[in-house]
Amino acid sequence: MGRPTVSEPNTPRPADSEAVLVQRAAAGDHRAYELLVIKYQRRIQRLIGRLVRDVDLVEDIAQETFIRAWRALPQFRGDAQFYTWLYRIAVNTAKKALLELKRDPTVTEAALRSSDEDDETSRRENELISESTPETELAAREIAAAVNAAMEALPDDLRQAITLREIEGLSYEEIAETMNCPIGTVRSRIFRAREAISARVKPLLSHQSGKRW
Repeated sequence: MGRPTVSEPNTPRPADSEAVLVQRAAAGDHRAYELLVIKYQRRIQRLIGRLVRDVDLVEDIAQETFIRAWRALPQFRGDAQFYTWLYRIAVNTAKKALLELKRDPTVTEAALRSSDEDDETSRRENELISESTPETELAAREIAAAVNAAMEALPDDLRQAITLREIEGLSYEEIAETMNCPIGTVRSRIFRAREAISARVKPLLSHQSGKRW
């Protein structure tokens, strides 16, 4: 099969559940696979964009990801969610491309929000960003830069865990499957990553909240 292409922005019909589409695609149904590509291509591109610094590489790596996934579909056993499986292929494809270019895979997402409603750091950050003034815009950029620096400084296992949880929105179970480790290890890595990021961001938040605008 050549490169999977999408000629029209069609979307799957409600009756075409993901499980059915995956099953049909695994059996060689090109149209079913195109519908899966439509569903996930933007999400995969965003993911790859966080792993590489060169925007020109994103589309090529995403295309290669879907080609590899198509070829591997007959071996997909459904032990994990389809997107979790596709995510692994995307990450491995991005890392391979970067290694070939002699670059280090790093996360370049500048903004990171906590999904916990009681997370004080997230609340303060959102309050600053919601105020549209030159001062608060500068504060938001400083916070984003601090988060980005903290993310890049994390060990690979912590960075991947926090990215999967906070940016990709995966459950702890899905992260454990993706990273091939116990859920307890996932929780520990995410906790340690949050602590490291918080240590970088809190001084800025304290400084900004003490200002009078």
